Amino acid sequence: MNKGLTLTMGQTHVPRYHEKLLQKIEAGEIDPSFVITHRLTLADGPEAYKTFRDKQDGCMKVVLRP
Repeated sequence: MNKGLTLTMGQTHVPRYHEKLLQKIEAGEIDPSFVITHRLTLADGPEAYKTFRDKQDGCMKVVLRP
């Protein structure tokens, strides 16, 4: 059933899209904040890492404030 199956992977081509996306974010056309699920202090960093690592509490992206 899986004969001849080929999987290819790669990373995002950041230099190609970075400038255009940043301009759209700065202009308010795109709001990437939906991906931030947790905002915590820097002191909460070790616990935040565990939450992210263990995929607890719906954690996708953590932003740490000093």
